[in-house]
Amino acid sequence: MNAQTQRRQIAGPAGEIECAVDEPALADGQALRGVVVICHPNPTQGGTMDNKVVQTVARGFLHMGYRTVRFNFRGIGQSQGGWDEGRGEVDDALAVVAAFREAGLPLALAGFSFGGFVASQAALRLDDPAERLLLVGPAASRFGVATVPPTTVVIHGEQDDVVPLTAVLDWARPQALPVIVVPGVGHFFHGQLPLLKNLVLRSWHPAGTAPA
Repeated sequence: MNAQTQRRQIAGPAGEIECAVDEPALADGQALRGVVVICHPNPTQGGTMDNKVVQTVARGFLHMGYRTVRFNFRGIGQSQGGWDEGRGEVDDALAVVAAFREAGLPLALAGFSFGGFVASQAALRLDDPAERLLLVGPAASRFGVATVPPTTVVIHGEQDDVVPLTAVLDWARPQALPVIVVPGVGHFFHGQLPLLKNLVLRSWHPAGTAPA
């Protein structure tokens, strides 16, 4: 995302995983808020950790004081291995969490599209639960997005032509899970990325508690 982004290779279940780590700009005496691992969209359709929605989500978390960790699923960029139809990709996410999670710091999980499916499934398998999940355009029409905690933030475009809004509402309804619907917006939030970042900030913090 910028010159300060650290590129790192970590060990994963199918070989090395390419990661990009960004540190927030903290004021003197300000503590790190937590660590967030962000999962990218479908690798078979060009999804990478440098996807604009993924980067926008990362910028939102940096603004809130989180260390952000993006990574490429197996077979993408410098990550080794090959497409595993979602199964191995969840394992990849768990390997990244294990590598970057720090004792005493909250862990958040986020994902866009296919990455939302991965984040939801990874959350189920954590012995120590994540602080919270953020799912943008979760691929509920294409993959088995898991039931998520009631504090999960879900953001979806009204005119999403990749994952229909109706599919996400059908997934959310049995959970009584609210969905933030952005009018007139498609799957990739073209022209509305600043709005998406603001929605991340506003939805993550209760009113009046968001950082300046």
